[in-house]
Amino acid sequence: MTTMIGVIGGSGVYDIDGLEGADWRAVDTPWGAASDSILVGQLQGLDIAFLPRHGRGHVQSPTSVNYRANIDALKRIGVTDVISVSACGSFREDLKPGDFVLVDQFIDRTFAREKSFFGPGCVGHVSVAHPTCARLGALCQTAAEEAGITIHPKGTYLAMEGPQFSSLAESKLYREVWKCDVIGMTNMPEAKLAREAELCYASVAMITDYDSWHPDHGEVDISDIISTLTGNADKARSLIKGLPSQLTQDRDACPCGCDRALEFAILTAPEARDPALVAKLDAVAGRVLG
Repeated sequence: MTTMIGVIGGSGVYDIDGLEGADWRAVDTPWGAASDSILVGQLQGLDIAFLPRHGRGHVQSPTSVNYRANIDALKRIGVTDVISVSACGSFREDLKPGDFVLVDQFIDRTFAREKSFFGPGCVGHVSVAHPTCARLGALCQTAAEEAGITIHPKGTYLAMEGPQFSSLAESKLYREVWKCDVIGMTNMPEAKLAREAELCYASVAMITDYDSWHPDHGEVDISDIISTLTGNADKARSLIKGLPSQLTQDRDACPCGCDRALEFAILTAPEARDPALVAKLDAVAGRVLG
């Protein structure tokens, strides 16, 4: 199998410069339209696909993003590994605006999104006990450190629905009681869908603010967030440019088993499966559905 990195860019990250043979490619999916066309090219000989999560111009809200179409489109064009970069708030004093965090756990508080490719007619259950790929995360950490970026090796991400920011009571609950590290609006159900699609997934949280819990910062100030976003976007591009030196074109099986997540996940008997749903799953689950 040939390695192809898929980068999903969050707020502030709408393109990648320096790609050779770069071309914006529209990809049709049976799940509807993806957030945007996908920028496909090569970086130091490594195939890269970039998808702006909110679309160029930031036209999709966290709720309106078609997460299923985005993941399907990336899988459909040959992506093997997905790196999510997204803006987040911090619940910890030592996780400062401008720092990055490698997310390794999630608490999903979203409620208005389609969260699975499977359903009536083809039921599937994958494990998300460890929702990110440790192998891919380690590569991101090395690339970040070599670029001089302060990156923390683990953290729990509270995924909220949005688009409003947290109330003070919510912020205190997530920080003091649930012990979360960062908060964002977009990594769920994205991480779950990547697992269903047997894609390795790493989440790089780019801290923009302290949410509303911090006594010296008060409520979230969108102007401060936008200012920090610009610097974070430049850092994210530097991280991405460091990935080709960490990867080879020939890709071995994932030691975490991400690329075999569907091995025993589909419970619906072959004769009972809905042909229409099975047809929609051709890219995501074709390996096990035949």
